[in-house]
Amino acid sequence: MATDLLGRWGESVAAEYLRRKRYALVAANFRCRGGEIDLIVEDRKYIVFVEVKLRKSAQFAQAREFVDYRKRERLKQTALLYLAQHEESSKQPRFDVIEIYAPQGLQTKNPEIHHLEDAFQ
Repeated sequence: MATDLLGRWGESVAAEYLRRKRYALVAANFRCRGGEIDLIVEDRKYIVFVEVKLRKSAQFAQAREFVDYRKRERLKQTALLYLAQHEESSKQPRFDVIEIYAPQGLQTKNPEIHHLEDAFQ
């Protein structure tokens, strides 16, 4: 439960960050049988599938390191399913990872955010 709450908080922090960077939120927590995509946003050129990773620190490993090969493949399959269901989007798909470091968890006032565009290349 607490982990779920923290995850949702991280996703809302990421969504607000992306909104300030002029991305439009298309969907949050898109789920299907194969997996889940945290955020789907778009700008003029791309429809972006975003994986949000929240950690207290990078002491053990950077948050992006938790998006391993299997996770990337699951995200790609889920994105393909989304695109098949939403054929109206003709934008180029892209996969981003947003790392959020929040040392005090939900109490963190200014979490550190790293946006890795086209993270699966």
